[in-house]
Amino acid sequence: MRTRGGLLLANLLTGLALGFTVTRIGFGDYAELNRMFTFQDPRMLLSFFGAVVVIASVFALLRVRRGGGRIHAGVVPGAVLFGIGWAISGGCPAIPVVQVASGYLPALATIAGIVVGVRLCRWASGRHLIRIERGSCEG
Repeated sequence: MRTRGGLLLANLLTGLALGFTVTRIGFGDYAELNRMFTFQDPRMLLSFFGAVVVIASVFALLRVRRGGGRIHAGVVPGAVLFGIGWAISGGCPAIPVVQVASGYLPALATIAGIVVGVRLCRWASGRHLIRIERGSCEG
């Protein structure tokens, strides 16, 4: 599976499995996401917490270490903007694709917003209007 086609196939199958699972458990539903962000139903938050506990345990078991341990200042405002966008649109970057595939067409506006946001970020970075420190997310 180290060929380009094999990797593409593995990613496609994994993405389909994730989309199917997310849809089946209701995490692609805007109303479900809204209940999470308004603290009406802790089910999704508890699922995320459980996922963090599992992956942190696996990382600890495998002794995966992050180099340096320093997080640059852009992470906090970036995370806040990401959370605000998620709460407004009802989806992180992957969920709108699941929503469109499920027939929820307003998610197309979220996908358009993601594309515009990425392009604006690249444009601003290329003109040195913002500084993106990539080192903390690589390697």
